[in-house]
Amino acid sequence: MISRLCAALACAATLLLPDGAAAQKSADTLRVVWRDAIPNVDPYYNQLRVGVIFHMHVWDTLLYREPKSFELKPLLATSWSWVDPTTLDLELRHDVKFHNGAAFDADDVVYTFNLVSKPEAKVLTPSNVNWIKDAEKLDQYKVRIHLQKPFPAALEYLALATPIYPHEYRAKVGPEGMGKAPVGTGPYKVAKVDGAKEYDLVRNDEYFDGSPKGKAKIGKINIRAVPDEATEMAELLAGNADWIWYFNPDQFDRINETPGLVATRAETMRIGFLGLDAAGRTGAGNPLTKQKVRQAVFYAIDREAIAKNLVQGSSRVINAPCFPTQFGCDDSLAPRYSYDPAKAKQLLPEAGYPNGFKTDIVAFRSPQWTAAIQSYLRAVGIDANITFLQVATAVAKNQAGETQMYHGDWGSFSINDTSAIMGNFFKGSADDQARDGELKALLDVADNSIEPELRKENYRKAIQRVMEQAYWLPLHTFVTPYAYSKDLDFTPYTDEIPRFFLDKWK
Repeated sequence: MISRLCAALACAATLLLPDGAAAQKSADTLRVVWRDAIPNVDPYYNQLRVGVIFHMHVWDTLLYREPKSFELKPLLATSWSWVDPTTLDLELRHDVKFHNGAAFDADDVVYTFNLVSKPEAKVLTPSNVNWIKDAEKLDQYKVRIHLQKPFPAALEYLALATPIYPHEYRAKVGPEGMGKAPVGTGPYKVAKVDGAKEYDLVRNDEYFDGSPKGKAKIGKINIRAVPDEATEMAELLAGNADWIWYFNPDQFDRINETPGLVATRAETMRIGFLGLDAAGRTGAGNPLTKQKVRQAVFYAIDREAIAKNLVQGSSRVINAPCFPTQFGCDDSLAPRYSYDPAKAKQLLPEAGYPNGFKTDIVAFRSPQWTAAIQSYLRAVGIDANITFLQVATAVAKNQAGETQMYHGDWGSFSINDTSAIMGNFFKGSADDQARDGELKALLDVADNSIEPELRKENYRKAIQRVMEQAYWLPLHTFVTPYAYSKDLDFTPYTDEIPRFFLDKWK
């Protein structure tokens, strides 16, 4: 139905929109529309991709990772050096001000890390910060970060997942206040936050010289969250949006045929997955606590067909719970689960379910993709009811242990290290549906060893265990589609972070 509606709208747009009519170039306002509302834009209290995008525009981190080369460069820090494997010193910039006029210095870094690294802070993705023991001020523009234990991926996290608060302001307003009236040092200031649905950003004309982000070229950004794909597409085609993403790939060619619009796509570090309640968090009697049932689920789904026909582009099937470029993502020991419905039907009686069983799938990304999974499962006797939710609601439901099957995706905060995905899903966090102590022990070694080969060996064994136990089914890589006005000079990146501060009007 959504595809038919979008097709009809696109046909109308072809007739109605003159070239460039959708763009707000004359008002110097980029209108962004997406489907994911951000319940709290305070960067440590969301784990949504749109939240990562928001915080990269409003806040800065100590380091910056170049989107093409992945080279780490100074941002709020001017240099860094390891004192020993658990001690990192950083020199800070002297010429930075927060949006409220407060000067940035070591107090802000120390406050931020000593706050968010403590369990009582209850940040939404603990693995982003729980490697930090504490931070200390060496002088006004020098800090020392003490790690809990060696953590080789630390610099990646300092570049992508640890924005710096203004200490006096954040201490005064707390996470709710920061969510309502955010203050950072980034290339854009927040002019308005209207609940979780709309956000206005204005260029920070006092942004410091020498930042690798550069000074923003577009004056204003208006961001709106809409409820579904059809509304998002309608907004673009009606000329009410200049940029959308994650639309139905079936509309890709039609958008490129529409005057004034362009569609493009790029493979990203995000992977789709089907998580299973192996630990039985949803209650006694859940069939998914049985290994053979989980393996039957794996064999039942034609991942190749989903990647080729639904995700499209260069999407590919993967056989490990990580993205192939991430350090340690080696599936050489992991079993392969080819599409084999006969094998799935054989395993279910062996597990005690000769007539199959009923279950639920909670999902948030694409109704068509989840419906395909439902159809494959039904064909082998597993009757799965779909509950489709907004992403933040679906995440919260999974973290509360209320999902038997969870059709989701994960972009690892764009961190190119396996710790950024397996550390979140298999080390006892609220997202962990396996709760396997042996698996956690392997990951503890892999995450924290300073010996690269030992890290690789333990990630390899951890990946093998996840796949043998069939805890979590990696489905495919993501090929993210983007559609935008031809007046916008936009560049997509493989780390899936649109950097509007680098974009400009043509």
